[in-house]
Amino acid sequence: MTFKTQEKIFCQKQVPLEGGTSFPVLTFAAWEDLPGIRHCFTTRAGGVSEGYLSSLNFRRGLYDPDENINENFRRTARFFDVAPDRIVCAQQTHTANVRIVTEADGGKGVTRDRDYTDVDGLITDVPGLVLYTSHADCVPIYFYDPERRVIALAHSGWKGTVARIGQVTIRKMTDIYGCRPEDIYAAIGPSICADCYEVSEDVADAMRTCFNSHTIPRILARGKRPGKYQLDLWRACERILLESGIRQDHLTVTNLCTCENSESLFSHRATNGERGNQGAFLMMV
Repeated sequence: MTFKTQEKIFCQKQVPLEGGTSFPVLTFAAWEDLPGIRHCFTTRAGGVSEGYLSSLNFRRGLYDPDENINENFRRTARFFDVAPDRIVCAQQTHTANVRIVTEADGGKGVTRDRDYTDVDGLITDVPGLVLYTSHADCVPIYFYDPERRVIALAHSGWKGTVARIGQVTIRKMTDIYGCRPEDIYAAIGPSICADCYEVSEDVADAMRTCFNSHTIPRILARGKRPGKYQLDLWRACERILLESGIRQDHLTVTNLCTCENSESLFSHRATNGERGNQGAFLMMV
């Protein structure tokens, strides 16, 4: 599988299936040597969903039967050598709410119902639990503290970015687990790029409330049409993480746009909403 502007930021790993076949997932090259974790970002390939949801779709509530989505989770769980009841799903509504995940949460959103709502970030110190957030243009942010043995995942669209979910996640890691920001590794995953992400004045105004006048020109440019802007969520999330104490040499920023690669990755913008979701997955071993 090839991508535009992939370069060396990502590796492709193969997940084995029954019958000797396999499917690809993406991992961060800079995280390959980090001990004690497994992670991936899925593509559209390798699942059983059909039509415009083809094929590794994790988005429920459309025309995709639950048995298809459950099978897609089961297949991806093989990458982590766990059963699907070890996966814990966010319940995303573009908030900055971050939930602490415990052993009791295993399987929620996959093999059993979630008993929480409005959760766009997950944190745990439990080995063997796989955190999951869903994406189709919004930014996945991965966190790992190898000193305190804590992981986190966050879903950051423009609303979550304005609410600084990256900063909220880091603060919870420090307040609850004693993590130090300078010890945390963070990675910004595949999502929509600035060239593809046109926004209106209300979104631009919201960004101006979140960032100072020095930062705004780096993340917000005049658009290709009157009254529109091009928003760089990658740089916005990067700035939030650096301001929150993440070291530059501990930070990986994607160069892989979901919209430009919509044949291989689900993109809301490229398909006018007719799409599934791919997944960000993270586990501590």
